[in-house]
Amino acid sequence: MYISEQLLNPNEQRLRLSSQLGVEHVVLDNRGTDLVSSQDAIAAWDAAKLRDYRQWIEGFGLKLDVFALDVGSILLDSMVDLEGAKKSRAVLAENVQKAADAGITCLKYNVQMVGITRTGLKPGRGGAQNSGFVYAEYTPEGDRKNSYWGVGYPTNQQEGDAESAMLCGQKMARDVPKVSEAHGWKAIEFLVEGLVPAADKAGVRLACHPHDPAYPIGGLNGIEHVVGSADGLRKFLSLSGSKNHGLNFCQGTVAEMFTEPGNAMIPLIEEIASSGRIFMVHFRNIRGGYLDFQEVFPDEGDVDMFAAIKAYQRGGYAGPLCPDHVPVSDLDENRERFMSFALGYTRGLLQAAGAWRTPAHS
Repeated sequence: MYISEQLLNPNEQRLRLSSQLGVEHVVLDNRGTDLVSSQDAIAAWDAAKLRDYRQWIEGFGLKLDVFALDVGSILLDSMVDLEGAKKSRAVLAENVQKAADAGITCLKYNVQMVGITRTGLKPGRGGAQNSGFVYAEYTPEGDRKNSYWGVGYPTNQQEGDAESAMLCGQKMARDVPKVSEAHGWKAIEFLVEGLVPAADKAGVRLACHPHDPAYPIGGLNGIEHVVGSADGLRKFLSLSGSKNHGLNFCQGTVAEMFTEPGNAMIPLIEEIASSGRIFMVHFRNIRGGYLDFQEVFPDEGDVDMFAAIKAYQRGGYAGPLCPDHVPVSDLDENRERFMSFALGYTRGLLQAAGAWRTPAHS
């Protein structure tokens, strides 16, 4: 295993910082770049531009491990405009091949139908603030103000705006048709059935991020989060036997599925890692659990992160661990220092566990 860093449209200075921090591999998002042919969430990629971009990244001594495949609103679209959704799915399948042509071997995507729901900020250590979800405190206003949009972490806590949501194809749960458990699975199956054959042909792995957060039984505002439980993860993996069908295993998101994540996470990590279906890990921690949690620094949450490293190791996982969703503070506007802390903490755990390896740039 090794540390990796997920970045949104980094400039030269940011990539140099990653290299100086000891990062050798990165996970990148295409939002804000000229790598797509339009501003639509689902647009055709330019393979030549993507190859040039990868080679530019490599010029800093970094390898592009994973690239984001933004599926936009295709899941909701498949329930109300199936023919239009099929056209979008065809574009996504073509993009999978273009990624392969550009030398990219893994793509991550998110099955959120609506924003990553958060209800507000809670006081953290030293005056930092922790984003969280407390179902008992849920209000539509808090949702709109505090929820995340898109496929990556925000640089600050102000991404819950209509423009960002529109770009990512995501909306408020109360603004979309109700999505039952059956509808949710049907939509996800529609996407998997279209993308996995393309991934098999191209030799590209697809890493799916589970639903964040787990919603209460019956859903929230009529929306079910079907990949919001351990059984949901297992069912998702069972949708295809392809070795290219797997997970962006967000440890924080999965921890949110349990009332006592400190007890539940270690055996589940080992179980899922043993399946060979984890392609990248969001290595983050939470305090609390199901329907009541805060996103905290990795060293202060309820999951034993050293034990987690050992569980990944026992399960045979050897890929990237990416910090994700650290607290926010006016002392670290872009969260670069907080992410740097998380990177160093993670690398130290890997070395202490004897699990650190220098990844080959091949």
